[in-house]
Amino acid sequence: MLISDNIAFATIGELYSKLRRREFTAVELAAFFLDRLERLGPQYNAVVTITRDLAMEQATRADQEFARGIDRGPLHGIPYGAKDLLATKGIPTTWGAAPLRNQVFGEDAAVIRRLRESGAVLVAKLAMVELSGGLGYQGPNATFTGPGLNPWDRQAWAGGSSHGAAAAVAAGLVPFAIASETVGSLIDPAAYCGVCGLRPTYGRVSRNGAMPLSWTLDKLGPICRSTADCGYVLQGIAGHDPDDETTTREPFVFPPSRSPQPPFKFAVIKGATQHVQPTVRENFERSLTACRTHATVDEIELPDFPYSDVALTIFSCEMATAFEDLVDNGQVWELTAPEGSIGAHAAQFIPARDYINAQRIRRRIGHAIEQLLRSYDAVVTPSLSVVAPPLDCDSREYFRDYETVSNIAIAGNLAGIPALTVPNGIGERGLPTGLMLVGRAYDEVRLLTFGQLFHTGARIPMGL
Repeated sequence: MLISDNIAFATIGELYSKLRRREFTAVELAAFFLDRLERLGPQYNAVVTITRDLAMEQATRADQEFARGIDRGPLHGIPYGAKDLLATKGIPTTWGAAPLRNQVFGEDAAVIRRLRESGAVLVAKLAMVELSGGLGYQGPNATFTGPGLNPWDRQAWAGGSSHGAAAAVAAGLVPFAIASETVGSLIDPAAYCGVCGLRPTYGRVSRNGAMPLSWTLDKLGPICRSTADCGYVLQGIAGHDPDDETTTREPFVFPPSRSPQPPFKFAVIKGATQHVQPTVRENFERSLTACRTHATVDEIELPDFPYSDVALTIFSCEMATAFEDLVDNGQVWELTAPEGSIGAHAAQFIPARDYINAQRIRRRIGHAIEQLLRSYDAVVTPSLSVVAPPLDCDSREYFRDYETVSNIAIAGNLAGIPALTVPNGIGERGLPTGLMLVGRAYDEVRLLTFGQLFHTGARIPMGL
């Protein structure tokens, strides 16, 4: 049957209901999104590989199971895309890097396997900054698939290393995508592209089969069109994995049998809007007004730590180890961004004492943030200080008067605690702004509940 283009922007819950009512089949739904990926994916440089044969096989299986009365839950028969750092058996996994275009693994990553078991349908491997930007990059061109283009304005960047995942969801190429974050690679592009992104607690999701960048900072999570969708996807991918010793046995159930109820207590970092664009400030203040109908809002100060220095030191040292082979075999010189090869070599000369001291300070940061959050349900802050930058801008000039990353964003990554970004308005040049909520470890359900207070539906970029 012919599926309406409006379906491209439906939520997982809506698609699942239509599948169960047999308004269309899983095969028809997969074909619909495969067509959009082929026609529109190149317009955003969002796609590396379209997995048509696998998708049709998985969709056919879903229809057969539906016919037999088998229901695997809300992801059953739902198409999705995966950032191209997740191993897929027999299908290239390029890590966004030109010298690894033909890299193929013999097993699926744990997340891919769990989504298959949930009945989800893999339709594409999605573009990313080469090696997740781990070797250092200065602009959108650091990827062999071309700069990530924002569906709201193709003259703007889709942002961060998970740009393909965010752009694909925003453009209606996939209902959801799996992305990764080390120090912002999931939250940032989701906010730039006006969609929802959930960074889970460190250890909530197995990283087995994912490209390692920073073993003590890497996290995998969903980018979706609604906060509820983020919960459905996290339930599908969360859980202990014996092949990833960092994973937790802490259960995650969504939707919960009992949701948190108001009144809530939120915190705002003092000076959170001091170095942001005016429209970012206006939209954030409007969000705070909405907050106050459900909660008290206190202004607080973050403990005084060198957050950026600690994160950069840990990240750089672990990255240097993760990509040591690329340096040794010379492939690092084949990367698209020349600054990457320089960064890879420079990181190898950081003294071990700096790494050890950074980890010692990190423990103190974790304890301090844990103490702070005991008094609050969440910290609320602008997701980013600016809207997506133009592709051709000088990034140093664009960010000159603004903070590129907030301390709470860095602190949250160092502490391994969850964060959620939801779109909260339109800013400069007609581009979306975002609201970020940072919460306690393993308290993603609370963040998702709060997120629904601000975002009840998916925004659709003009012209799509």
